[in-house]
Amino acid sequence: MDAKTLIARRVAQEIRPGMLVNLGIGLPSLVASYVPAHAGVFFQAENGVIGLGARPPEGMEDPHLTDAGGGFVTAVPGAASIDSAMSFGLIRGGHLDMTVLGGLQVDELGHLANWKVPGKMVPGMGGAMDLVTGAARVIVAMQHVAKGESKIVERCTLPLTALRRVDLIVTDLAVIEPSNEGLVLRETAPGVSVEEVRQASLARLIVPDHVPAMQFQ
Repeated sequence: MDAKTLIARRVAQEIRPGMLVNLGIGLPSLVASYVPAHAGVFFQAENGVIGLGARPPEGMEDPHLTDAGGGFVTAVPGAASIDSAMSFGLIRGGHLDMTVLGGLQVDELGHLANWKVPGKMVPGMGGAMDLVTGAARVIVAMQHVAKGESKIVERCTLPLTALRRVDLIVTDLAVIEPSNEGLVLRETAPGVSVEEVRQASLARLIVPDHVPAMQFQ
């Protein structure tokens, strides 16, 4: 199982029937492929779609049906298209049960930086700040290490997305839960030891007496 698939499958286990869930662009968008269409979950994208499905098979793409990042998606029965004002009204009004976002860094305070790398041109923050502030639960889905540098850091050096503490971090090495005391190691990826997670992290991790491995159905 490759890293992105592992992360998406583990995040999918956090989603419950009846939820309204926003999936960020990139890796988080893969989560929809691992939630059964009959589960009664509605995925939302900021560009105005409620009811996103999995990615379409090659050759079946509809240019009028995309997620917020422009990636092709499908729609489940009961899906709806809405305008941006309604879409952000749902986000800012606290109506999202969960958002799943990518990350550049998460620190010991549970702060997320995910929208800007200094020196690189970006079109703007997009919906990231609204999502981290407005969703009932925030899950960060990201690889643990990128370009030889850990994304789990003592303090974020990149611009913060919000001051709110995120609720869960799922990487290709571990599941980590930010708390008042710090970052708690809840699970390790299959075949990954606690010490390997520690070595791949720049932040201090709180390690319980028993840390189970991720389980997949």
